[in-house]
Amino acid sequence: MLSEQTAARFAREVAKYPADQKQSAVMACLSIVQQEQGFVSADAERAVAAYLGMAPIAVHEVTTFYNMYNQQPVGQFKLNVCTNLPCQLRDGQTALDHVCGRLGVEPYGTTADGVFTVQPSECLGACADAPVLLVNDRQMLSFMSEARLDELLDTLKASAK
Repeated sequence: MLSEQTAARFAREVAKYPADQKQSAVMACLSIVQQEQGFVSADAERAVAAYLGMAPIAVHEVTTFYNMYNQQPVGQFKLNVCTNLPCQLRDGQTALDHVCGRLGVEPYGTTADGVFTVQPSECLGACADAPVLLVNDRQMLSFMSEARLDELLDTLKASAK
């Protein structure tokens, strides 16, 4: 299941830890899989577990705990909209509803063209900046009014491949 390139990347991550603690590289290895495949499949979880000498369920627990790991294919742009309580109090749910309505998807849905996946998110650590969203697990955007959300969606759509 693991290509030579993937195994080499795993080895670089594992080398950062003492030999008896290579399981510490589980998050890095899952990130590598996702970068290469777009999501972390059950087969990939088993491959990571085998490589790190972990029980497959332990790897699955990590994959399912963090929303940065996609367990199924997602759109080119994954939009995580914070809906945790502090953001709820500052229009987080309204922002999620607006994005979903504009794109014609339900939460956790992907647009028919495969460009966007929208999902609610737990705390993104920017409560004072709500509503906030995270694009592709990398870029956080704050104070996302409906006008700013519309502008973001238009910009992302225009840059879609």
